[in-house]
Amino acid sequence: MSTLKIKIIVGSTRANRFSEKPAQWIFDMAQKRADLEVELLDLRDYPLPFFEEALPPGFAKDNYDNPLVIKWREKIREADGFILVTPEYNHGYPAVLKNALDYVYHVWGRKAVAFVSWGGAGGTRGVEQLRLVTIELDMVPIRWAVHIPNPWFIQDMSGIATDQNNAAATALLDHLTWWAGALKAARS
Repeated sequence: MSTLKIKIIVGSTRANRFSEKPAQWIFDMAQKRADLEVELLDLRDYPLPFFEEALPPGFAKDNYDNPLVIKWREKIREADGFILVTPEYNHGYPAVLKNALDYVYHVWGRKAVAFVSWGGAGGTRGVEQLRLVTIELDMVPIRWAVHIPNPWFIQDMSGIATDQNNAAATALLDHLTWWAGALKAARS
């Protein structure tokens, strides 16, 4: 099978965010795999306006005028699967991530998605909401995820790269690879 293209999306744009640490950690792990071609996408590099299209996301039919939205759509279109790296804010996930998901509705479809999250409960409540949204986008959320509790106490990568998190990340990557490969074959 050909190499799978996995996009790792940094789902927060907040100043002083923790996001870079887990995003870099899962990127480094995924990059070691010969079966994956990974790219880190930071939503700071895609400052999309809050959804302002004339039609709702599902009806826009991939027609956009904003060059930044077109650039985002094309980056998402090239992927076979995704890892969403996101904090949990107030039992949910950041609005900037929801906006990025909604804007290019059609190009997410029939692709696998996995989650790396953090917060007081390891980001589980935000991921629970994201699973529902990704299903509505016709994506396949995999069961395996990485949940990092209490990130405000983590000073460096060693606080992320624990035995438990490394094992969870390995399972996540194994299952994401299987699903992304199966869905890529089905799409073709």
